[in-house]
Amino acid sequence: MSAAAVTGCASGKATGDAGKATATSGGGTTTAKTGKASIVVIGGKSDDPFFSTVKRGVEDATKLVKAGGGTVSYLGPASYDNLGPDVAKLVRTAISQNPSAILVPDWVPDSEDSAIKQAIAKGITVFIYNSGGVTAANKVGAVKYIGSDDYQAGKAGGVKFAESGAKNILCINTVPGSANQEARCKGIKDGATSKGSSSKQLPLPSSNFGNPSAVTQAIKGALLKDSSIDAVVTVDTGDADSAAAAIKQAGATSKVQLGTFDLSQTQLDRIKAGNELFAIDQQPYLQGFYVVSMANQYLSYGVLPPQNPILTGPLLVTKDNVDKAIAGTKAGVR
Repeated sequence: MSAAAVTGCASGKATGDAGKATATSGGGTTTAKTGKASIVVIGGKSDDPFFSTVKRGVEDATKLVKAGGGTVSYLGPASYDNLGPDVAKLVRTAISQNPSAILVPDWVPDSEDSAIKQAIAKGITVFIYNSGGVTAANKVGAVKYIGSDDYQAGKAGGVKFAESGAKNILCINTVPGSANQEARCKGIKDGATSKGSSSKQLPLPSSNFGNPSAVTQAIKGALLKDSSIDAVVTVDTGDADSAAAAIKQAGATSKVQLGTFDLSQTQLDRIKAGNELFAIDQQPYLQGFYVVSMANQYLSYGVLPPQNPILTGPLLVTKDNVDKAIAGTKAGVR
């Protein structure tokens, strides 16, 4: 990416409850005169179904950036085995390209925050999206947080399970240590507890992420070991498919309810058929679209919504509203 002198808004820090941004000068590559922005988006693996939808939103917003003469590029880790350090490296790679802005999830703050602060110190605008929340954005000095509230999403799921009769919920975490996944399972537990039910977490090695057989066997083993488990929730849709297989293999289809975070056509089909209680949607298309388009408007014209965070979820998809969600999935935006 080519560099240009900075004469306008280049970076900002989220401040106060209203999320006001204080602009500072720095080493970004946008100018108030040209309105051209160079943006690096850091996201998930290329074969992660969730981030395929995020990228669809990024790509649609990129058309607006390109129309103004700007550029957008996407970086993602090869795996989730060493997520925090790998994302920190990607942030430093992005810094070396001297972009106007870096848009990044704060999945593992202990590993990522020093690299994010390094970007901001160099005058690069940073938006946090997908994971970390407004607390992470304020802590590192990012402009905004755009995404769902993972704790509140989990809490809604825990309440839904409890209200549907579940008493002992198992939260499957295939990315233990990741801030958003830990928040999801904690929310499930707190939501269930508020209604008199209980929940515990089953953390699995990160290497199991994307390994359906390993996840299926782990969940099946947990169900056979503890017959009191009557609900299973997973942190992503691939694991939900594995959980459905595990429940069937354990002979617990009639007893164990299933829920998941995020959406896929398979989840929606199961919900419609009555074989899955819910999917918690954080609307990944909106995350990708909003973070790129908002960064572009801010860099080019200083335009910035006052709200912080900018929430894209949670939205609980159940049998009552599943048909609209199916239509969105077919369009590639859910």
